[in-house]
Amino acid sequence: MAARDTRKVTISAIADLAGVSVPTVSRVLNGRSDVAPQTRERVEELLTRHGYQRRPSSVRTSSGLLDLVFNDLDSPWAVEIIRGVEDVAHAAGVGTVVSAIHRRTSSAQQWLDGMRRRGTEGVIFVTSMVEPPLQDELRRLGVALVVVDADGLPTREAPTIGAANWAGGLRATEYLIGLGHRRIGFIAGPPQLMCSRARMDGYRAALEAAGLAVDDDLVCPGDFYHEAGFSGGVRLLGLADPPTAIFASSDQMALGVYEAVRQRGLRVPDDISVVGFDDLPEVRWCSPPLTTVRQPLAEMGMLAARTVLRLAKGETVESPRVELATELVIRDSAAPLG
Repeated sequence: MAARDTRKVTISAIADLAGVSVPTVSRVLNGRSDVAPQTRERVEELLTRHGYQRRPSSVRTSSGLLDLVFNDLDSPWAVEIIRGVEDVAHAAGVGTVVSAIHRRTSSAQQWLDGMRRRGTEGVIFVTSMVEPPLQDELRRLGVALVVVDADGLPTREAPTIGAANWAGGLRATEYLIGLGHRRIGFIAGPPQLMCSRARMDGYRAALEAAGLAVDDDLVCPGDFYHEAGFSGGVRLLGLADPPTAIFASSDQMALGVYEAVRQRGLRVPDDISVVGFDDLPEVRWCSPPLTTVRQPLAEMGMLAARTVLRLAKGETVESPRVELATELVIRDSAAPLG
């Protein structure tokens, strides 16, 4: 390769030529010992042959750290994800750095600068959009990436972890239909999240399978937080022909519906049935205990951590997209119609 082209050589190109992962090339560059001798020799030969220029920003030492990045940290479900990641990281002797970027470009850049300094080996993004420039930078640095509950379409470059949201939405709505309810309200999650869309699609599929029309008046926008559940509950209960049951696509919104029901002088489930989604620890202690769809949040965090640690070691994963099963947890917030 001519000298004028050496600057174009990337870690990704060397990895493709060697038939190994980008993290493996990064470990060779960093002098790590966890690379097979034959692989190290092949990578070193390609680096020399193509005149790869070792830049200071690319020479990173192992820090024994994982970065766990959220948009926000103001929800109990985030704690469950953190708990799962930390369990796996602690067992592997790896530290965890938790950050919130608040959907701001400046915060994302600040996090990226800190991640470079820490020499993080793997990153887990939760309900966050991983923009192509950020993916490119992580690839250049040899940092493994996993996404939990992708914001928008999942990236082809990184494995994604999620739950069976469509099946959960279907099962919750089928349960209410089985109790005799025909007017079932739905409070949606953020429309950009694939998990939100899947839960709504499951709700619609259950109604259609039962021969029930999807009434757009019974569908409210939401954002997974209490306030959206409360406002959606107020609107639904104020309809001339209100629903007899409400399926909120998060537990926090379901608890917001509880307050809307209380302020109207009604009772759950005597006057209206309510079902949530998540199975957060506190919903078994509310009054009445909430019937909800359990998504295995801690298990999702554990699987994400195991996957990113495997990628950081240069291993491959069997599937780029994994969905863990959801299940309906029946408590006392839904009752037969009438």
